[in-house]
Amino acid sequence: MWRNIASNFLTFLVVVVFLVAGVILWGQNAYNSAGPLEGSICLRVDRGSNMRRVSENLEERGAVSSSTIFRIGADYTGKDGLLKAGSWLIPEGATMAEITDLVTRGGASTCGTEVVYRIGVTQVQAQVRELDPATEAYREVVEFDLLGEADAPGEYTEVVAQNDTRFRINIAEGVTSWQIVTALNAVEVMEGEIGGVPPEGSLAPTSYEVERGDVRAELLDRMKEIQTTRLAAAWEARDDDLPLEDPSDVLILASIIEKETGVPEERGQVASVFVNRLRRGMRLQTDPTVIYGITKGEGVLGRGLRQSELRQATPYNTYVIQGLPPTPIANPGEASLMAAVQPAETDYVFFVADGSGGHAFAETLDEHNENVARWRELEAQRQNQ
Repeated sequence: MWRNIASNFLTFLVVVVFLVAGVILWGQNAYNSAGPLEGSICLRVDRGSNMRRVSENLEERGAVSSSTIFRIGADYTGKDGLLKAGSWLIPEGATMAEITDLVTRGGASTCGTEVVYRIGVTQVQAQVRELDPATEAYREVVEFDLLGEADAPGEYTEVVAQNDTRFRINIAEGVTSWQIVTALNAVEVMEGEIGGVPPEGSLAPTSYEVERGDVRAELLDRMKEIQTTRLAAAWEARDDDLPLEDPSDVLILASIIEKETGVPEERGQVASVFVNRLRRGMRLQTDPTVIYGITKGEGVLGRGLRQSELRQATPYNTYVIQGLPPTPIANPGEASLMAAVQPAETDYVFFVADGSGGHAFAETLDEHNENVARWRELEAQRQNQ
């Protein structure tokens, strides 16, 4: 009898093992197979949320077939405790494994409504835009001058008040530290006072994702860290025999390059002109430095330079002084930093606007005078139109 009982028990165990194995295989297949989602959706994960809430939300919206399998799979792969707050684009037919990776990977949010503050050289704009999950393209809702309008549009005020709105600050290359501080003080979702304007050139122009309640001074610290890293990398990668003594010279030259051209392909040539002039002991003779000496980086001049200003001896008047000015004149981007340390190999020592947004470069004064004459003809034609 005991022999029969043992035999039956073993048979039962074998059946149970096969059943459990089958359930596990079925669960693994469900976790890794294409999901039921028929169109992309935007999934918002709030701070303090957990995998149970997220999985139930996904099941309700038809993104997963079973919230339980989703949670078990996340736990089995060790990602249950790695949930990241943000707005995540869940594509059509995404597997549970892919969705788990999306909501635990972190990084910048990939969908939803966001407010972008664009800090430019002449204007600070606030833009509300929304991602359409179906097309995966952003649609502009409203855009306005953050510093120039007394009352913000209602669409902006409404979006800013919503808890799931994302915020991003885009800093253009060539803006000054004063312009950045002034703009950040106008970003109402941030907090804290800024104790003075950071040194010119010390802030990295790039895109920063921020959250409601972030401290302004801490964001400036992030900008400084990135710029310090970029400058160190540029100095390490510098060409031999540059007429630049240290990284601070690189920062100054890069800021001049940044202000002289808005054409990316020209940076290396513009850099070569200034490097060639420094090597030959020629004055840099660049208008942006003179302008900075007048404005101190606090806004734009808004007019042409006067002859008296070009003749006046100031630390920033490179028509009068030899070599570089004492400080950067803006916050240069990474490309201008690299152009400063790896300029194009040319014999150019002159350049002037060519009428197309770029510049005409020259090796001799005669060539330069011809380029200047052509530019003046274009200017005269435009004024007569």
